[in-house]
Amino acid sequence: MRDKSLQDRNLPDQERAAMPSVTEVEPQRNLFDRNPHLDTSKARPLAPIGVFDSGAGGLTILSTLRQELPQEDYIYFGDTVHCPYGKRTEADITALTVDACRLLVEQGVKLIVIACNTASQAALQTVRATFSLPIVGVVPAVKPAARMTKNGRIGIAATDQAARSVYLQQLIADFASDIQAYAAGCSELVTLVERGDLAGPAVELTLRMVLAPLTDHDIDVLVLGCTHFPAMRSAIEHVVGEHVQVIDSAAAIARRTRNILLTESALHPSQGQNQQGGLQVWCSGNAEHFSAVASAILGYPVAASQKMQ
Repeated sequence: MRDKSLQDRNLPDQERAAMPSVTEVEPQRNLFDRNPHLDTSKARPLAPIGVFDSGAGGLTILSTLRQELPQEDYIYFGDTVHCPYGKRTEADITALTVDACRLLVEQGVKLIVIACNTASQAALQTVRATFSLPIVGVVPAVKPAARMTKNGRIGIAATDQAARSVYLQQLIADFASDIQAYAAGCSELVTLVERGDLAGPAVELTLRMVLAPLTDHDIDVLVLGCTHFPAMRSAIEHVVGEHVQVIDSAAAIARRTRNILLTESALHPSQGQNQQGGLQVWCSGNAEHFSAVASAILGYPVAASQKMQ
């Protein structure tokens, strides 16, 4: 079995909590209808966690967050109208990310997870300077990949924008300078996930073509540098073969979120009890289609609502 331990740049390992089974989406709670003018300078234990992505990819982060912090309430927003972000300019991505975070802040969230590698790389500093609440970004798992490789060659699958970013090149320089690291833009995979195409012969054919610039270098670790890609992990693992370890940063982000809430004394008071928190899923585009895609990724029924920024 492949090692699927997930880390980010500077976080200690920690056991992941088991995910309680969820058979249906809970009714919407009044706690989500919050005064947009509430003070966000101090995280509040009963407030929800906001999770944002350009579309459906951040649902892979949401799934891991609900395993690590099952008692928390969540609001998820996928900006499907403007997806994919990976083909947009950095200025566009930053503006869209600020707007999305403002939408979540207006709902009174206590912390925001930007569950999008492209948005994190382009806009995290701006968003943190704009809002006072804790904001967690996503970092491609370059550091753990460099530690895992046996043959000194790793591949990083990302969106087009993220693959050529200065940020990713700096990560490689910081943590993988003594090995060969190859990055490739794979934005076609974002489109597949947004359509709900997660497996099957046609998907695997696309994967073979898109990942060829990485697999042709005989890599033995593949970093999924876009949160959309873990939604098709099984197909990716089948395509790259058992000799390639496939990793992402979802568990590290969940641990980081827990650590911040613990430091802020903002964990939900029911932590440790057998209770599943509430979930609202929003998107800026077609809610019916997004509901189907979200249900497929999360593994339980989701009824998304359209919410414009």
